[in-house]
Amino acid sequence: MILISKYMVPKGYIGITIFPFVFLKHKSLAKNKVLINHEKIHLRQQIELLIVPFFIIYIVEFLVRLIQQKNWNLAYKTISFEREAFQNDAKLDYLKKRPFWNFINYF
Repeated sequence: MILISKYMVPKGYIGITIFPFVFLKHKSLAKNKVLINHEKIHLRQQIELLIVPFFIIYIVEFLVRLIQQKNWNLAYKTISFEREAFQNDAKLDYLKKRPFWNFINYF
């Protein structure tokens, strides 16, 4: 379910996925198929990890990457979940062929 809320999306980002919702900063973003596919990849990851463990792993990995990289944006982009989503968001049929727990290949 896509919801528009500039207050739920952190500053500097255009969307965030918190199962079962995809929050977008602006209504026009709902037409962006690549962005929506990126967020659907996150939905799949969250479902596979039963939601709460996804966020725990996401935050821990982000903190580890932040210590390693010493750069917020680089740490964010190198999180395994984000790497899978960024590398495959333009492949609109990706989720049809994606193996279960495929994010593990991006650690």
